[in-house]
Amino acid sequence: MTRILTKHIASMTEMREPHKVLERSAGEPVAILKNSSLVGYFVPAEAVEDTEIEVASETAVLGSLKGRNKRTAAVRDYLQDK
Repeated sequence: MTRILTKHIASMTEMREPHKVLERSAGEPVAILKNSSLVGYFVPAEAVEDTEIEVASETAVLGSLKGRNKRTAAVRDYLQDK
């Protein structure tokens, strides 16, 4: 079963009138369902307006990549011969 990450839901049919979906959700993200399966999220601009963008430092990026190298080493070794 798919986990829905918001409390608001709309069907693809309801998305024919997105302004009504926006009004009902009060500016919060809406999960879009088709045949009871999650197909995506409709995120109003006001839901992300207050989000601060934090730029990662070079040290943070390199640290993250170093951590991933250990997890992806086997795949990289396998693909190297292909």
